[in-house]
Amino acid sequence: TRTLLASTTSSSLFKMTFTRFVEVGRVVLINYGENKGKICTIIDVVDAKRVLVDGPQSVTGIHRHVITLKRLSLTDVLVAKLPRGATQKNLTKAWTEQNTLATWKASAWSKKIDSKVKRAAMSDFDRFKLMIAKKQKSIIVAAKVVELSK
Repeated sequence: TRTLLASTTSSSLFKMTFTRFVEVGRVVLINYGENKGKICTIIDVVDAKRVLVDGPQSVTGIHRHVITLKRLSLTDVLVAKLPRGATQKNLTKAWTEQNTLATWKASAWSKKIDSKVKRAAMSDFDRFKLMIAKKQKSIIVAAKVVELSK
Protein backbone atom coordinates (compact mmCIF):
# COMPACT_ATOMS: atom_id res chain seq x y z
CA THR A 1 0.00 0.00 0.00
CA ARG A 2 2.93 2.33 0.54
CA THR A 3 3.97 2.17 -3.11
CA LEU A 4 0.41 2.80 -4.21
CA LEU A 5 0.13 5.78 -1.88
CA ALA A 6 3.47 7.17 -3.01
CA SER A 7 2.53 6.89 -6.68
CA THR A 8 -0.85 8.59 -6.24
CA THR A 9 0.60 11.54 -4.32
CA SER A 10 3.20 12.38 -6.95
CA SER A 11 3.64 15.96 -7.99
CA SER A 12 2.05 15.29 -11.37
CA LEU A 13 -1.38 14.85 -9.76
CA PHE A 14 -1.31 17.98 -7.62
CA LYS A 15 -0.96 21.49 -8.91
CA MET A 16 -0.15 24.23 -6.43
CA THR A 17 -2.75 26.97 -6.50
CA PHE A 18 -0.51 29.69 -5.11
CA THR A 19 2.65 30.41 -7.08
CA ARG A 20 3.72 33.93 -6.06
CA PHE A 21 6.02 33.43 -3.10
CA VAL A 22 8.15 35.95 -1.22
CA GLU A 23 11.54 34.76 -2.40
CA VAL A 24 14.88 36.10 -3.54
CA GLY A 25 14.63 37.15 -7.18
CA ARG A 26 10.88 37.85 -7.17
CA VAL A 27 10.02 41.04 -9.05
CA VAL A 28 7.56 43.15 -7.05
CA LEU A 29 5.47 46.24 -7.71
CA ILE A 30 5.57 48.98 -5.11
CA ASN A 31 1.96 49.95 -4.35
CA TYR A 32 2.41 52.70 -1.75
CA GLY A 33 4.76 55.60 -1.07
CA GLU A 34 6.98 57.81 -3.15
CA ASN A 35 7.96 54.95 -5.49
CA LYS A 36 4.39 53.80 -6.14
CA GLY A 37 4.03 52.10 -9.52
CA LYS A 38 7.71 51.15 -9.88
CA ILE A 39 9.07 47.62 -9.96
CA CYS A 40 12.04 46.18 -8.08
CA THR A 41 13.54 42.85 -7.07
CA ILE A 42 13.61 41.13 -3.69
CA ILE A 43 17.28 40.70 -2.74
CA ASP A 44 16.87 39.28 0.77
CA VAL A 45 14.11 38.46 3.26
CA VAL A 46 14.73 40.36 6.51
CA ASP A 47 11.88 38.89 8.55
CA ALA A 48 8.23 37.88 8.12
CA LYS A 49 7.14 41.44 7.32
CA ARG A 50 10.14 43.11 5.66
CA VAL A 51 12.34 42.48 2.64
CA LEU A 52 15.44 44.07 1.12
CA VAL A 53 14.71 45.28 -2.40
CA ASP A 54 16.79 46.76 -5.18
CA GLY A 55 15.78 48.10 -8.59
CA PRO A 56 18.38 47.83 -10.10
CA GLN A 57 18.63 51.59 -9.86
CA SER A 58 20.04 52.01 -13.37
CA VAL A 59 16.98 50.29 -14.84
CA THR A 60 14.02 51.05 -12.55
CA GLY A 61 15.24 53.95 -10.42
CA ILE A 62 14.76 52.10 -7.12
CA HIS A 63 17.73 52.12 -4.76
CA ARG A 64 18.49 49.32 -2.32
CA HIS A 65 16.39 49.61 0.84
CA VAL A 66 14.25 47.65 3.29
CA ILE A 67 10.49 47.84 2.72
CA THR A 68 7.48 46.21 4.35
CA LEU A 69 5.53 43.58 2.45
CA LYS A 70 2.32 45.58 2.89
CA ARG A 71 3.72 48.10 0.40
CA LEU A 72 4.52 45.46 -2.23
CA SER A 73 2.54 43.42 -4.71
CA LEU A 74 4.17 40.18 -5.87
CA THR A 75 4.30 39.65 -9.64
CA ASP A 76 4.67 36.46 -11.65
CA VAL A 77 8.09 37.58 -12.91
CA LEU A 78 11.09 35.94 -11.27
CA VAL A 79 14.80 36.63 -11.79
CA ALA A 80 16.16 33.08 -11.83
CA LYS A 81 19.29 31.96 -9.99
CA LEU A 82 19.82 35.27 -8.22
CA PRO A 83 21.99 34.79 -5.12
CA ARG A 84 20.80 36.09 -1.77
CA GLY A 85 22.14 39.61 -1.18
CA ALA A 86 23.19 40.02 -4.81
CA THR A 87 25.23 43.08 -5.69
CA GLN A 88 23.96 45.86 -7.95
CA LYS A 89 26.28 44.59 -10.70
CA ASN A 90 25.00 40.99 -10.49
CA LEU A 91 21.38 42.16 -10.39
CA THR A 92 21.77 44.40 -13.44
CA LYS A 93 23.50 41.59 -15.32
CA ALA A 94 20.72 39.12 -14.44
CA TRP A 95 18.02 41.62 -15.49
CA THR A 96 19.65 42.19 -18.89
CA GLU A 97 20.42 38.51 -19.55
CA GLN A 98 16.91 37.35 -18.64
CA ASN A 99 15.21 40.35 -20.27
CA THR A 100 13.17 40.93 -17.11
CA LEU A 101 11.95 44.42 -17.99
CA ALA A 102 10.57 43.22 -21.34
CA THR A 103 8.86 40.30 -19.58
CA TRP A 104 7.19 42.74 -17.19
CA LYS A 105 6.19 45.12 -20.01
CA ALA A 106 4.60 42.20 -21.89
CA SER A 107 2.43 41.19 -18.93
CA ALA A 108 -1.25 42.07 -18.80
CA TRP A 109 -0.76 43.77 -15.43
CA SER A 110 1.79 46.21 -16.86
CA LYS A 111 -0.38 46.93 -19.89
CA LYS A 112 -3.36 47.64 -17.63
CA ILE A 113 -1.30 50.10 -15.55
CA ASP A 114 -0.07 51.82 -18.73
CA SER A 115 -3.61 52.16 -20.08
CA LYS A 116 -4.80 53.65 -16.78
CA VAL A 117 -2.00 56.22 -16.91
CA LYS A 118 -2.88 57.12 -20.52
CA ARG A 119 -6.58 57.41 -19.66
CA ALA A 120 -5.82 59.65 -16.67
CA ALA A 121 -3.73 61.94 -18.89
CA MET A 122 -6.53 62.41 -21.45
CA SER A 123 -8.12 65.80 -21.85
CA ASP A 124 -11.85 66.39 -22.21
CA PHE A 125 -11.51 66.68 -25.97
CA ASP A 126 -9.51 63.42 -26.13
CA ARG A 127 -12.30 61.64 -24.24
CA PHE A 128 -14.84 63.12 -26.66
CA LYS A 129 -12.83 61.89 -29.68
CA LEU A 130 -12.61 58.45 -28.09
CA MET A 131 -16.37 58.35 -27.57
CA ILE A 132 -16.98 59.26 -31.24
CA ALA A 133 -14.50 56.61 -32.42
CA LYS A 134 -16.22 53.95 -30.28
CA LYS A 135 -19.62 54.93 -31.74
CA GLN A 136 -18.27 54.69 -35.29
CA LYS A 137 -16.73 51.31 -34.57
CA SER A 138 -20.02 50.10 -33.10
CA ILE A 139 -21.92 51.18 -36.23
CA ILE A 140 -19.45 49.35 -38.50
CA VAL A 141 -19.61 46.17 -36.39
CA ALA A 142 -23.42 46.23 -36.29
CA ALA A 143 -23.58 46.66 -40.08
CA LYS A 144 -21.21 43.74 -40.59
CA VAL A 145 -23.26 41.51 -38.25
CA VAL A 146 -26.42 42.32 -40.20
CA GLU A 147 -24.63 41.63 -43.47
CA LEU A 148 -23.32 38.27 -42.27
CA SER A 149 -26.65 37.17 -40.78
CA LYS A 150 -28.44 37.48 -44.14
